[in-house]
Amino acid sequence: MRRRAPLVSLAPPDWLVRSLKPQPAPVPWAAVARAAVAMALPVAIGTAAGHPAYGALASMGALSGVIGDTADAYRMRILNIAVPQLFGALGVTLGSLAHGHGWAAVAAVTLVALVSGMMSTIGAVASVSGLLLLLNAVIGAGLPLPGEWWLAPALMTGGGLLVLVLALLAWPLRSGVPERAAVAAAYEKVAALLEAAGTEHTGDDAYDEARAAVTAQLNQAYDLVLARRARDHGRSPDLVRLIAELNAITPVVEAAPAAHQYGEELPPELPAAARRLAAAIARGPGAEPAALGLPAELPETYGAAARAVYQALRHAADTLADPDPLTAVHADDRLGRPAALRVRARRATRNVILSGASWRYGLRLALCIGIAQSLVSLIDVPRSYWVALTVTFVLKPDFGSVFSRAVMRALGTAAGLVVAAAVLSAVDRGWWDVPVVLVLAALIPALTPRGYGYQTAAITPVILLLSDVLNHQGFGLVLPRLLDSLIGCAIALVAGYLLWPESWHTRIGDRLADAVADTAAYVECAFGQDGGGDPAARARMRRRLYRDLSDIRTEFQRALTEPPPVGARAAAWWPLVVAVERIVDATTAARVRVRHGASAPEGAEAGEVVRQLRELAAALREVEVLVPVPVEFTGPKDSVLEPLRQEVAAARAIASPRPQA
Repeated sequence: MRRRAPLVSLAPPDWLVRSLKPQPAPVPWAAVARAAVAMALPVAIGTAAGHPAYGALASMGALSGVIGDTADAYRMRILNIAVPQLFGALGVTLGSLAHGHGWAAVAAVTLVALVSGMMSTIGAVASVSGLLLLLNAVIGAGLPLPGEWWLAPALMTGGGLLVLVLALLAWPLRSGVPERAAVAAAYEKVAALLEAAGTEHTGDDAYDEARAAVTAQLNQAYDLVLARRARDHGRSPDLVRLIAELNAITPVVEAAPAAHQYGEELPPELPAAARRLAAAIARGPGAEPAALGLPAELPETYGAAARAVYQALRHAADTLADPDPLTAVHADDRLGRPAALRVRARRATRNVILSGASWRYGLRLALCIGIAQSLVSLIDVPRSYWVALTVTFVLKPDFGSVFSRAVMRALGTAAGLVVAAAVLSAVDRGWWDVPVVLVLAALIPALTPRGYGYQTAAITPVILLLSDVLNHQGFGLVLPRLLDSLIGCAIALVAGYLLWPESWHTRIGDRLADAVADTAAYVECAFGQDGGGDPAARARMRRRLYRDLSDIRTEFQRALTEPPPVGARAAAWWPLVVAVERIVDATTAARVRVRHGASAPEGAEAGEVVRQLRELAAALREVEVLVPVPVEFTGPKDSVLEPLRQEVAAARAIASPRPQA
């Protein structure tokens, strides 16, 4: 009997499926409306004035503003949109001056790429600014722009500022609303966490997801509120109240791990009270005090975690009702300060200039841009600026995996070209451009949260339509743009990915080692010789730990979109990531139980845990393969630290490869 040949699986690889899967996100209707108006209005004005090319340039500037229109707070919108526009104007000016100068133009754009790459490592605003600096320099060097040298920068900057004006129209009426909404959402997420922690049938996965959602929302809320406070003169009572409400939620978040760790039942009135507080915060100043619906006293049948949550919610309600919130906030209102506010501009610039990683990324981007510009100088490639544009988008360091972005760029461009082909072949240039741009521009903010490939598919037909207004090539733009995109993706993959071994690996191992070392310090702070230390210091450490672990989760999700073996190696770290999160939870839970009457552990007990964690951190940094280590603790089994010791022993029993090997 003949043996059948094994069937060949035609299913796409896991990393591609993860990259193509749309991310769940609500449609930002306000951003959709702004994008549609800001990009269609310049086209309409240019057409009416008899200068459609001028309108197309302004609409291109508006496109850069739409890409940067991602901040919730109004003050942050000014930075996210206005500052990058200045660098975009500088870029198009430099590119226009270099246009037509052969190899001098190649050298100029390559130098701009070096500066842009180094800027991208500073922070979010600098990253977008570096992106626009290089993009507009490439456009200026590759396209013959109409008018005097200053006209194109002025028009493109004006288009970007139009997006900013539209984004700020509601500021007088909605000042403080984004910050209040973020704090209210944090209370909503905490209510869901309490339900997950206090439900007998809830598994660890559901609780872990709820806790990760709380961490992400607290990060966003603290970033918004503290960023606004850093820019406000004086002390606004409403703003201080929001900070006090965020600080008041800390004991609730600390108590949830105790309920989950020890299987304590939480009364349903507690998450319901958290939701009532969220609704009261969202209503804003002057709202009726929140009716918590809690009993005057919690029955004795409930444990320490329930009592801690009960007291914390009472305190949060008192904070919300306090007529003088200025007395409620003191030095520890700096919990969770956003990374963008930690470093001053002078220090950031010095660090970038002296940083080896910054120079490596700048040289990496400059190499790819130099190859792209040299290639199109040696080979006749029509409208060759698209090759360098593709390289720029693919090689952004803070946008995720270079490999998956190159693949998504190619697929997204192909999908966008299908739409562009239909538009360019069926729609006459002129007034019909206005409704077409109106519809296509609205798709950009709607699809951007879904993933990079979806954003590319939305942007491609808009850029091609505006390019056709400038160059009048019609349907002839479609196939050359696909070829240019494929060339740019190939350059990015070879010169920006394969030639740099550091890009083949993830940073999960190193970052996890830092988190484990910080966890050891957190345990020492919670149960050290000083009897638990400063509560505010512990809260700051815990918030910083969860923020770092949230970043590691993000890094993990990005690494999963890499092809084997990188993606497979990254997946091997996941059990240890979860183990470290549970160690932090167990530490917090033990501290809550001590605060509510449990016997404090001996110093030697905490010292054993700290030593094991530091050994684990050292092993993560030094060895090529993390070998399971059996651990036996000598402390009493009825100690409040027993669940923590079990989590540490479980973490040390995990074997994981080291990505750098």
